[in-house]
Amino acid sequence: MPPPVVVLVCGPAGSGKTTHARALERAGWVRLSFDDEAWARGHRDHPVDPAAVARVHAGLQADLLRLVAAGRQVVVDTSFWSRASRDAYRAVLAPTGATVVVHLLDTPRDVVLARLAARRGTGGDDVVVPQELAVAYLDGFETPTDDEGPLVVVPGTGDDD
Repeated sequence: MPPPVVVLVCGPAGSGKTTHARALERAGWVRLSFDDEAWARGHRDHPVDPAAVARVHAGLQADLLRLVAAGRQVVVDTSFWSRASRDAYRAVLAPTGATVVVHLLDTPRDVVLARLAARRGTGGDDVVVPQELAVAYLDGFETPTDDEGPLVVVPGTGDDD
C-alpha cells in the first residue's frame, strides 16, 4: 500500500482555502482546520496569540500523525503563509513516509480583500480580519515554489470558491 498523501492548503486569509479543503473532504479526505480548532478554543480575533497558535498547531500535528499512521489521506487547512510553517509540517511528517503536496490558492488580491471585508465573525472560517491586517497578511505571504516539493496551483477566481 502506498504511503498516505497529505495536502497542505496554502494561501492568505480569504483565498478560498477552506472551500478547497472541504471539496477534498467530500472526496474522502480528512480535513484538519486551524481556524476551526482555534475557534473551538475560543479565539475570535486575528492575529491569534503566538502561544495559542503553537498549541493549536501542536494539536493538529498530533492528529495528523495519528491519521497518517492509520493510512488516511489528510488535508490541512491553514494559511501556511511562510515557508518555515510548511517546512515544520514536512519535518513532522518526514518519519512517516507520507507524500506532502502543497495546494496554493492563487486568488486575486481584490477578491481576497472583498471576501475579508464581507466577513461577520460567525465561525472559524468567517473570522473578521481588519483591512489593514488583511493587507499585511497579503504583503507578508511567502509564495511556495517548486523547489519545496510537489506544488499544485489552484486558481481562485471568486466565482466558484
